[in-house]
Amino acid sequence: MLSSKASFEFNPLFEIILFNLRKQNAASGGEELLRLRVYEKLQGLVYQGTVKRTVIGITKKYKGIPKRMVVLRTKMKALRAACKQRARDAASI
Repeated sequence: MLSSKASFEFNPLFEIILFNLRKQNAASGGEELLRLRVYEKLQGLVYQGTVKRTVIGITKKYKGIPKRMVVLRTKMKALRAACKQRARDAASI
């Protein structure tokens, strides 16, 4: 979502994330807790400089910075691969 050229307010962004999680049966109940976790993750991305937050009046919009999103995606892919490898190693013991 954030790697697109569009800017998003938090609520529409959260609705898209929630829809995608429900489609994968990865979200059931606990919507408020999920909302809080998504907001915390988003603020972490802003703090890292991966996402830009623009405030206009009381409206906050978020937009991913493409070059930094590519770097983040690469790091996450490597972390997932390492985690899967550790799980395979632990299962084979």
